[in-house]
Amino acid sequence: MAKRVYTKGMLQVLWQSELCTHCEACWHGLPQVFDPHKRPWVTMAGATTAEIIEQVEQCPSGALSIIEREGSC
Repeated sequence: MAKRVYTKGMLQVLWQSELCTHCEACWHGLPQVFDPHKRPWVTMAGATTAEIIEQVEQCPSGALSIIEREGSC
């Protein structure tokens, strides 16, 4: 069970391997950020914060999620 946190400014995205169904929705939806052929497979600099949030919210398994940071509104 792997968990990874990827950060861009105040945005933190959590990936939980045990929930991932590898449906590739993230990769096909935002390939400039999510690429399973690269290491690390998430490149947060590849898109805007809003684009990343929109794609993460579409993860059907919940393997990708947004972490609320303290002090954020």
